[in-house]
Amino acid sequence: MELTYSKEGDYLIPNIEANEEPEESLTKYGMLRETFLKEHHKGIYTGKLLSGTLTEHCLMVQKQAEERFERLKNQMMESEEVTEELKSRDQMEWVRQMNSIANRADEIVLSEIVYSL
Repeated sequence: MELTYSKEGDYLIPNIEANEEPEESLTKYGMLRETFLKEHHKGIYTGKLLSGTLTEHCLMVQKQAEERFERLKNQMMESEEVTEELKSRDQMEWVRQMNSIANRADEIVLSEIVYSL
């Protein structure tokens, strides 16, 4: 690694540039992953933060979690026969079942992807 310096008075200051951060913003799963690392795995968090890969890592986990959530939700809807027909027949029952499916899928995603190493 070759460093360049600029002279400020009697001192040589290294010309350091930060790594490029992805432009995409973190959503629920990405922010939860960042908080998990910060609170429970300080070494990993600090290492990724200093190397400039924390946001990239959180975005990767976020993408995996969102894809897994959608897959689980669709599989559960199919196996429990939660359909558009049910929605048109009994909206409150459809909402109850969809909330149940979403909560269960979310819990699985959090334990398998977001809160694991």
